[in-house]
Amino acid sequence: MRSSDAPLRGKVAIVTGAATGLGAAIAIRLAAKGAHVVVNHLPQQAEQAAGVVAASGGTGVAFAADITDTERLADLFKTAISRFGGLDILVNNAVLPVLKPMAEVTEEEFDRSFQVNARAPFFAMRLAARYLRDEGRVINISSHTTGLFFARYGLYDGAKGALEQFSRIFSKEVGRGITVNVVSPGPTDTPEFRTRPAEFIASLEKMTSMGRIGNPEEIANVVAFLASPEASWVTGQNIRVNGGVV
Repeated sequence: MRSSDAPLRGKVAIVTGAATGLGAAIAIRLAAKGAHVVVNHLPQQAEQAAGVVAASGGTGVAFAADITDTERLADLFKTAISRFGGLDILVNNAVLPVLKPMAEVTEEEFDRSFQVNARAPFFAMRLAARYLRDEGRVINISSHTTGLFFARYGLYDGAKGALEQFSRIFSKEVGRGITVNVVSPGPTDTPEFRTRPAEFIASLEKMTSMGRIGNPEEIANVVAFLASPEASWVTGQNIRVNGGVV
């Protein structure tokens, strides 16, 4: 394989929430570019995570951890380093969409949403500041809905909006040539997305310039670019990959 075909050869990546959907596509794409990928997953997703590792060529490893547990989150980083000798790329992808009117959100739902969508990636970035090698990459997955103001998305977009702000400021603070960027996908054909009402999905299709929803590989391609050496001058940005919706 030519170096141009494997720009991430020798790099080590963590992808959180990588057992299914978008996270799985990102892990497989980074592996295809040459990276060793640590596929983070919840304990009940062991079989799916093993499938992602196999689809990635078997050069990575699966690691079960609820990333809202800061001790297990630290173990995730330590595992990547002990197994592969270092860490270069962090993709904060794990997500918990709680979609309901703000007046109906419970305290438990509020706390859990912010734990998964904002607090966990915040502390992952704190670990990245310590453990990422020079010229490393942090890529945080948000959502294009932070620019759309949909009803029922207040809690979700509030947490994702916090993540976007964390990312911008962290890009100014981290140093050592490490870049920090956000990818905000539009409607993407994942199993979780397909659980939403058909009429809602159809309305989103009409909002795009291309009359369709995206696929996970199209998002993963942008993440792979940001993880690559070619993106060394891109930092502090929020790239909306959404077919022109917003």
